[in-house]
Amino acid sequence: MTYEHTDFATSTAPADVVRRQYLASAAGDLEALRATLAPDVEWTEMAGFPLAGTYRTPDGVTSNVMEQLGKAWDGWTAHDDTYVVDGENVVVLARYTAVNKATGRPIDVRVAHHFVVRGGLIVRFEQFTDTALVRDAMHG
Repeated sequence: MTYEHTDFATSTAPADVVRRQYLASAAGDLEALRATLAPDVEWTEMAGFPLAGTYRTPDGVTSNVMEQLGKAWDGWTAHDDTYVVDGENVVVLARYTAVNKATGRPIDVRVAHHFVVRGGLIVRFEQFTDTALVRDAMHG
């Protein structure tokens, strides 16, 4: 019998929840993205990153992070390459690609994301990336 992953859309498995977040983000579907986040989510963008800080609530995350990235960058995408799962912890090795709207300069930078998933929702997120490469693209 072949295993069919028919319940991906509703699965509460931590890796599936995280994967849905990436798919929603890439599609620009902020409503679907918010559906993966816990009401008390803590979402931290790395110090040195343009949007550095910790954001709370699903609306707070999408308005302060995804919507701002969409204003400053064309085609901002996090490509999720490798998943490392340990219980409720999901670490994703990925890369960002985008083109800065102000300078026209592209980025292609490696990133690691650490998610904590509890009860089928993302409760914590922390980003690790080379912030200097991102800043360089923003300043011609």
